[in-house]
Amino acid sequence: MSFFKRKIELEPPAPSAPGVAVSVQGLSKRFGDFVAVDGVSFEVGAGEIFGFLGPNGSGKTTTIRMLCGTIAPSGGGARVLGLDVAGDAEAVRARIGYMSQKFSLFEDLTVDENLRFYGGVYGLDGERFAARREYILKMADLVGREGELARNLSVGWKQRLALGCAIIHEPELVFLDEPTSGVDPLARKDFWELLYELAASGVTLFVTTHYMDEAANCSRLAFIYRGDIIAIGTPEDIRVREMHDEIFEVESSDVDAILTALEADEDVQEVYLSGALLHVNMGSGGNAAERLDAAIVRADLPGTSATSIEPSIEDVFVHLVTRERSERGVI
Repeated sequence: MSFFKRKIELEPPAPSAPGVAVSVQGLSKRFGDFVAVDGVSFEVGAGEIFGFLGPNGSGKTTTIRMLCGTIAPSGGGARVLGLDVAGDAEAVRARIGYMSQKFSLFEDLTVDENLRFYGGVYGLDGERFAARREYILKMADLVGREGELARNLSVGWKQRLALGCAIIHEPELVFLDEPTSGVDPLARKDFWELLYELAASGVTLFVTTHYMDEAANCSRLAFIYRGDIIAIGTPEDIRVREMHDEIFEVESSDVDAILTALEADEDVQEVYLSGALLHVNMGSGGNAAERLDAAIVRADLPGTSATSIEPSIEDVFVHLVTRERSERGVI
């Protein structure tokens, strides 16, 4: 690429519309010959909980790093809170919060020492720091744990502390990259209650997650695959627009055996574990229930039954990724 072409590609993006927290226009990132993000465009409204979904290696974290101003785009551009991420990276970072999937605080410091450190990073002192410290300790239910070393906290408590440090400076927008990875279901539920409270107060949340139950509770979703946005909209819009096939839930006394059998059956389009049960997509052909019954008979596994269900976000996600892999010839 010539210098002049690169200069044109990285011209500042157009101003964001009112009420838009993030505006992305043809954003791309290349590492040598590898294209991590391939000209994506989307917007995030102020006050939204925006879910960003995709398999590992699809470009989620790279996109977030560009939006946070920590790495430069290779092409296109983006505005965060009205600021150009390439030209005003420091100003962007001062107004956003970031929380990664890996606990990134100091484990040899106490809860209070971590809060004081991050308060200092963002220039908080005196009454403002005292007020934010009190708010975070109450919000995260860490009152009484101020002197406890971060390393001794459970994973759920660590994530609460990490969230508190990410929002200590009252950011208008918070990026959360797999924030509940490795957290037990009850702790995940409690953590999301905190996120709902933040969103209700007007904070915009940009969240990546592997948990489809969490994704279903976002205001809007974007699915990214191999650097491309392949679907975007509200969870319900995406379900209606992208999933036209009938989904079945299969219960069996030998889940592993029926999974293997249905995977090998040419009449079955998609089959995958969902909790302790199987979800099966028979494709767009007619008589889906009859064709699945025939596939189960061919499997010759007594004690197996199938029930038609409403497609979930997980079903849509699997369907979209399977379709993209098929169209791109990816094994």
